[in-house]
Amino acid sequence: MKKKVSSVEEYIETNEKWSEALTLLRSIMLQTELEETLKWSIPTYTINNKNVCGIGAFKNHFGVWFFNGVFLKDEHKLLRNAQEGTTRGMRQLNYTSIDDVDKNLLLQYVKEAIENQKAGKEIKPNRGKKETIIPEELQNTLNKNTELQTAFNALSPYKQREYCEHIATAKREATKLSRLEKITPMILQGIGLNDKYKNR
Repeated sequence: MKKKVSSVEEYIETNEKWSEALTLLRSIMLQTELEETLKWSIPTYTINNKNVCGIGAFKNHFGVWFFNGVFLKDEHKLLRNAQEGTTRGMRQLNYTSIDDVDKNLLLQYVKEAIENQKAGKEIKPNRGKKETIIPEELQNTLNKNTELQTAFNALSPYKQREYCEHIATAKREATKLSRLEKITPMILQGIGLNDKYKNR
């Protein structure tokens, strides 16, 4: 278990392997209006007391995580979900070398995260009822096809979530599109993703 640290400087110093890299990430954070704090013994950056991102180091990588990273455009497809199916909002940007850090690009992501937080885009804690987050690929298809949109809206929230998670959990863009192609006729027929298994 990592020992508790009392300052961001101490956290960086205790991670000798990645101290230079963490210093670089920190310098990028400090170029913004974010306030630096320490939460869970990890450097965390907030705005209006709301968590926006954090920096950290592990054995084989270091990186930044965005508390509500699910709302970032991520046009460069750099973000990853720490725990597929468990983590709803948080997304990570991991590096294995300081040379991999594109300072300007990272700054863009951080600034977008700040604007999202200011706009109130955040995943609310689950209060029993699950929220359905429609993946961008599915939303784009629904926007172009009113018949499909109507059929999707007619599905129960549970079935909608199954389809959304089926698309969202695919790691590659090609897989997402292939899954999308397969589920389109099923949505139009009003059947759920796993209905064929449930009726056996």
